[in-house]
Amino acid sequence: MAKSFYDILGVTKGANEAELKRAYRKMALQYHPDKNKDNKEAESKFKEINEAYQTLSDTQKRAYYDQFGSAPGGSGGPGAGHGAYGGGNPFAGGHYETNFGDFGNLGDIFESFFGGGARGGSGAGQRRRAGPYRGNDIETTIKLTFEEAVFGKERELVINKLERCETCSGSGAQPGAKIVTCSTCNGRGEIRAARQTIFGQVATQRPCDSCEGRGKTPEHVCTKCQGTGRHKKTDAVSVKIPAGVDTGSTLRVSGKGEAGPLGGESGDLYVNITVEKSKEYVRDGFDIYTEKEISVPQAVLGCEIPIKTLYGDITLRIPAGTASGKIFKLKEYGVQKLQQRDRGDHLVKITVVIPAKLSKKEKELYEQLSQE
Repeated sequence: MAKSFYDILGVTKGANEAELKRAYRKMALQYHPDKNKDNKEAESKFKEINEAYQTLSDTQKRAYYDQFGSAPGGSGGPGAGHGAYGGGNPFAGGHYETNFGDFGNLGDIFESFFGGGARGGSGAGQRRRAGPYRGNDIETTIKLTFEEAVFGKERELVINKLERCETCSGSGAQPGAKIVTCSTCNGRGEIRAARQTIFGQVATQRPCDSCEGRGKTPEHVCTKCQGTGRHKKTDAVSVKIPAGVDTGSTLRVSGKGEAGPLGGESGDLYVNITVEKSKEYVRDGFDIYTEKEISVPQAVLGCEIPIKTLYGDITLRIPAGTASGKIFKLKEYGVQKLQQRDRGDHLVKITVVIPAKLSKKEKELYEQLSQE
């Protein structure tokens, strides 16, 4: 003999609404498929729990069940069809809005499986969306010259973004208009729904589209922003580029993103950096490289040569007997390190140039050196 709906939920036949809720919450947590993966028995049990609660929580369905021992339109206990609703679960095959009444935080059950509301909250779930919340971050890309990246620069950027409406201060209401309870969600700020899945019936909730989760709407919306509290605007943003940035660097400008809905704080602006290549230097991190050519006599005898650095010209002493390919380090003549006082190094690679043609005098001198 099939178990009764009361036995499935573990309550007596005289259980009141609060007892049914507590029992359903406990059983749903225990047998939810997300906590019992690949467990067919738990999946079947979860379906039975949902069917039992859907019947016993409805006054008319419960009265019918108590009298005839089956759900309306059915001919048995758990698993019997719901003929009066076109067969199967009344929510099967679609997503219907349904009123759960004062069920409390039914969303808490599902938050324990899915991690809370859309913004990472917990407890009240998506009710957290009611009231002002932060605007979107935005990003843009700028190109700097090699020198601008090395020494830093202040740049003014023109950004097209959503700004807070000056007329209504972001509220969306025409100045002086009354704020009334939202007729779509009846002031709850959210729409609750039930849908049938392969695991059984699942309750969901989402912010109300009409009031954006506030639970209230203005009698007359702002004529400038059409009730959104924001409008598109071109804004000039001054960005200070620190010394040492390079291609791939990203700067965050706090509070210069889009204005938040409902008068919330603005998001941030992210500035992606690309840097043009230098004609004189090769950059590797905070170090820079250059090449300098010297003659054979200079390499053999040693010499002093001028080097152009980022910070002015200096004299580099080349010792006698320097081989081609030798690298000299000019310490801290490179790029300033981000948020530091230290700098990278300037590395100078020496190339000894062998003459392709010799004058008569040069040839004679080389022949004499060869004989020596």
